[in-house]
Amino acid sequence: MSTVTKKKLIQSIAQKRGMHPNDVRNVVQSFLDEMTDSLAHGDRLEFRDFGVFEIVKRKKKIGRNPKNADVPIVIPERMAVKFTPGKKMREEIEKLSVSASNNQTDQ
Repeated sequence: MSTVTKKKLIQSIAQKRGMHPNDVRNVVQSFLDEMTDSLAHGDRLEFRDFGVFEIVKRKKKIGRNPKNADVPIVIPERMAVKFTPGKKMREEIEKLSVSASNNQTDQ
């Protein structure tokens, strides 16, 4: 598996759709900006079959430094973005995990 950057994603979409990369870049960046603005206003973003983005409050908790476990570290309460995958994405990921486990048993 590899990392897909925004640049690679734009190039891939531009090639598949026969569009100029600058046009695709503008649409992708506008989409990301709008998502960020919506989440910053506390809105919930739902994309059918893909998933849901929403803001959740993470409670204050005590963490530990692995090098010095005797010293507790207080992690303050904060807001975070939570992503819940949709049905189609869950199914695709399950296929990936099934094929990965089959490849491990073959070796």
